[in-house]
Formats: sequence, C-alpha cells, structure tokens
Amino acid sequence: MRRPVFRDLLFKSALLLLLQIGAVHVALAESRVALVIGQSAYRAVPALPNAANDGKRMADLLGHAGFDVTAAPDLAQNDMRQTISDFAAKVSASGPDTVALVFYAGHGLQVDGENYLVPVDVDPKREADIPLQAVRLNDLMNTLGALPTRMRIVMLDACRNNPFPALHQTTGHGLAIVDTKAGASGSFISFSTSPGAEAEDGSGDDSPYTTAVLAVAKEPNLPIEEAFKRVRVAVNQATDGRQVPWESSSLTADFKFFPGDGDSGQGAATPKPPLRSADDWRRDLAGKEPKLAYDLVIADDTVAAYEAFTALFAQSSYTPRVRSLLERRREMLAWETAVATNTAAAFETFLANYASSDLAATAHKMQERVRNRSLNANAALVPPTNIALGPTCPCSTPITPTPPLLKKVEPAPPTRRVDKTPPKRKRPQVYDEEDVGPSPGYVSPGVVVGGGIGYGGGFGGGYGGFGGRGGGGGGRR
Repeated sequence: MRRPVFRDLLFKSALLLLLQIGAVHVALAESRVALVIGQSAYRAVPALPNAANDGKRMADLLGHAGFDVTAAPDLAQNDMRQTISDFAAKVSASGPDTVALVFYAGHGLQVDGENYLVPVDVDPKREADIPLQAVRLNDLMNTLGALPTRMRIVMLDACRNNPFPALHQTTGHGLAIVDTKAGASGSFISFSTSPGAEAEDGSGDDSPYTTAVLAVAKEPNLPIEEAFKRVRVAVNQATDGRQVPWESSSLTADFKFFPGDGDSGQGAATPKPPLRSADDWRRDLAGKEPKLAYDLVIADDTVAAYEAFTALFAQSSYTPRVRSLLERRREMLAWETAVATNTAAAFETFLANYASSDLAATAHKMQERVRNRSLNANAALVPPTNIALGPTCPCSTPITPTPPLLKKVEPAPPTRRVDKTPPKRKRPQVYDEEDVGPSPGYVSPGVVVGGGIGYGGGFGGGYGGFGGRGGGGGGRR
C-alpha cells in the first residue's frame, strides 16, 4: 500500500533538513555555544510580546547554525545572574576553540554611562536602584572575555524606550557606546540601534532588528561584519530612517553563521580596508545618486561618511536624517570620552558643548561626585599639625609614641657585696711573691655570682659569664 504523497514529501523535507544540520556540524571544527534571553513578561511595566518571539526564533536559527543553545526566557534578577554564571561555566568547559554567543531581547538602560540589562522583576523607584537590581553589560562582557575562547559575539535588541517613570528625568536615552577594542580581542557586539537612540519593538511578530538578522544571517558564507552592514541597511529601510543598528568589533578571525561548502568556519579575519577620511568619502560619493550614496554611508556608519554626505548632498531629503545621526554620534563619542576620563574637567567640557543634552543631568552629578572625591583625597594628604592649643585629656587625645632617645650608658662602678652574716674565721691566705691575683673581696666588672644568659650575649655560669655586659642571669641589681 502506497503512502500518501504528502507524507512522502514531509519525510523527504525532514530528511533534507537533518542532512543540512548534520553538514553544518561536520563542517564546523569549532565548538559553538549560545545563550538566548527573551524578556517579555515584565511585572512593573507593560510586557514586550515581541521579545519572547525574538528569543524563540533566534534560538531556532542558532540551533540550525550549529550552536548548542540555552534558551532562558523571562529571567528575574537572581535567575539572570545564575544563568549567565552557568553559561560561563559551559563556555569554559567547551574549550579554547569555542565561539560563545549571547542574544538578548528586552529592556536596557544607561545609568552613569553604564549599560544595564533589565530583569523582568525590576521595579526601580530611583536611579540608584538600577545598579542593584539590573545586570551590568560590562560584567557580562568581562565574564566572557576572561574565558579562553576563540570568539565572543553579543547581540542586543535592548535599546527600547525607558519604561520606568521614576527614571525619565535622570537617565539618558538609549545605551552608551561599548568599544570592544578596549577589552579582550576577539569580541563582536551589535546593538539594535545607534548609541543614545531608541529601538522599535515593531508591529509584527518580531522586532525590525531581529527580523533583519533572521533574514541576513541565513545567507551562506557571509562574514559576520558584512552581515551586520546589511542588517543596518535593512532596519533603516524598514523603519523609514528612524533606526540604525550599530556594532563594534575586535575580531581577529572570520565568523559565518552558515559556512559554505568545504569551509570549516575557521580562518584569519578578512583584511579590513583602511579607515576612510571625509575627503575619501567625498571622492567616492561624488556623482552618485542620493539614495545610493545614502545606503553606502548607512552601511559604513562612521562620522567621516556622514560628514561627506551632508557636505555633498545638502539639498537631499535624506540629509536631515544623516545630519541627526552625525550630531548624535558626535555627542555620544564626547560622552564616552568624558565617562572614560572621569574628571571634573572632562564633564565640564561635555557640558560646555552639550548643555541641553539628555545626559546633562548625569554629567552634572558625576562632575560633583568627582570633585567631592578629589577634595576628600586632598584632605587626606594634609599632614597633621602637632601644636598643643591647651590642656588635653590624655584619655581622649591619641598619643603618638616617640622613639626613645639613645644615649651612651656608662658602666656602673663596681660595688662590693655586703654580707650581713657573721664573718667566719678564715685561715690566712698566703701569696707567693710571683702571684699577681686580685685582692681579697674584690669583684671585677662584668663578673657576677650566678648563672644564666647575659643580655650582652655571654653565657654565665658558676662565678661568671663571658661576653655580655653585666654578665649572666645573676643579673645587675
């Protein structure tokens, strides 16, 4: 009896999928492990339905790409920390030839120039609650960076709007810049939108960022840096210019989600072209259509490219978008410099240039904090003045011990031993003429009756000791 045609097609499709997955695993010489976190069920603010969908679909994509995936949705504070710790142990156990990937969809916040991932049970009443309740992004990056791995990839769909009313006046918009070149090499981090900007949750089942990643990453033999340039252009087009993903890379080797036939997935990184100046970009863009030029500078996403576009296409309808990106990028770079320098002068410079910034309140606070720290440090360096202003109570005034003055100690004159017992009659002592011994009853200096260890170093015994002043344990009285 023949099986239905539909069942045959289903069987063949499943077999083909298994062969593709098996081919990926065979081709990959590296170990791949991934942690996927989708934060939807927030308790104190409205839920994010798309974050759960984003997590599920990214877990499926990464599984097909040969990753051993840990899916961890809707994590509370303690659960998130424990999950990251367990994942770090998994990465460590996988060996040095491991690609470790973390995908996070949910809320993210910037406080004092630091980025935080937000657990679902967070309910902050003030800005100071965030460092206590949320998970610092740098802690995640440093944890992975401390492990012997081939590569670390972090994708953050976490730049949505700040949902906590208590923090609207104190935190800046979006997330701060993260420079992977300042940490361990071999790192790649992608944000769903530009530094200091907010991402959209999207009107479909997935966010614009995750939708683009799911489409682009499936292309075989596509290096990750080229893939995310395409993601940036796709998201920018889908949001009509409102959202531009951003990334930082310190990779020293290539990575492809789906290597081509015969590609092991390993190899030296594709040589990167040298950074182009604004003049280089002007020459490259000259004569091009505004739309094509716009897509090129969005894909590159550098200050130099944006400067060249605004100079060449001043009348284009795309220019206001590019100028806005350029101004915000310059501001966020200045903010990164101020936070990294962390001096009163650095924050003063930022405020002089960006007094109306959404980060101005934070800059004022951090400037005051640095000044107070400097005052306290200078006060600690002032030497104490040893001047008595009046009688002091010895029980309340600390007394600084002074070293004893050393003075020359003259040896005490020899003394005769006084014996109160009645004298006994002695036989007269007869000396020969050649005998030059001491007179009767005279005790020479340094000789004491008794035994012991003299403090000058001589050992006393019997009628005297050798070496130490004062003799042995009979002691000077």
